[in-house]
Amino acid sequence: MKRIIKRIAWVLLVVIVAFIIHTLVSTGYFRTVENKFEGIIAKKIPIPGAEDITISATDNFALISSTKREIYPPVKEEKGGLYLMDLKNENFDLVHLTDSFNQSFAPHGISMIKKDSLYKVMAINHTPQGHSIEVFSLQDKNLIHHKTLKHSLLVSPNDIVLIDEHRFYVTNDHGYPKGFGKVLEEYLGLSISNVLYYDGKNYTEVADGIAYANGINYDPKRNLLFVASPRSFLVKVYSANSDGSLDFIEDIDCDTGVDNIEIDTQGNLWIGAHPNLLHFGSYAKGKKETSPSEIIKVTYRGKNDYDIEQVYTNDGTIMSGSTVAAPFKDLIITGNVMDDHFLILKRKNK
Repeated sequence: MKRIIKRIAWVLLVVIVAFIIHTLVSTGYFRTVENKFEGIIAKKIPIPGAEDITISATDNFALISSTKREIYPPVKEEKGGLYLMDLKNENFDLVHLTDSFNQSFAPHGISMIKKDSLYKVMAINHTPQGHSIEVFSLQDKNLIHHKTLKHSLLVSPNDIVLIDEHRFYVTNDHGYPKGFGKVLEEYLGLSISNVLYYDGKNYTEVADGIAYANGINYDPKRNLLFVASPRSFLVKVYSANSDGSLDFIEDIDCDTGVDNIEIDTQGNLWIGAHPNLLHFGSYAKGKKETSPSEIIKVTYRGKNDYDIEQVYTNDGTIMSGSTVAAPFKDLIITGNVMDDHFLILKRKNK
């Protein structure tokens, strides 16, 4: 009997050790992050928690989602706003678009699409009353709020991408929004988050089995949807059907905790990332002062045909918790979770 108990104990010990090693390896714990960038810091912009940034290459401006965060996820109400940054000159002038917005607003993921001279803008909003999607229109630096979208399927919305004026995809980064289930999901790396499709009236789950579905973007020229899974270090690639359903194509192994995805005019993916997820988790909870940052560029030509370029890495002393990298000419407009500013990087001409 004692021998059986000892064997069981040894098996349990081996399982626990294997789990710990797997967790450390799969979250980048042993990775060394050096400071690397072939370029300069063009400017620091004093806006806190610029978690998501997207660019209008047509009209030369950036839309920025900013929320002042103490820890993430929040334990109390946070305040934030949407900003427009002029990219036509190097002054990078800012306009606070939601300064007069009279309801609780802590924006997260954002998306915009242009029709004629009007931009449709949507922003994920997290408040003590729950999660929502705020719908705006933007014209001539004037932002007008139209409505708030809520639904029971929006259990933990993270990012959103508009397909047209009425349809969009949105990620839920957790299957369990709180409690012990959420803890297990994060530390076991459970693949139970999803992607929803909204057709203008109804929400439908169109992709599941994702570990922490995060950033999302759509390439209309190739009809491809890209979804970041930072817990698995993957970008998942889908083809989109006319009814909104998705066909899985492949996983791109990025070897880093990919966050928001931006697409440049050539169709390349630019991604802000967390090379050490455990370190980032401690940073987000306020237990560490900094967290490493990484920016990668993915050139995707088709199934099994892609290249990954490491554009920027920093140990956290200059940029902590990078979440987004929006390219504009020779500039990279970067965002983060909790820094009190964000950086505009300028690449050296190659």
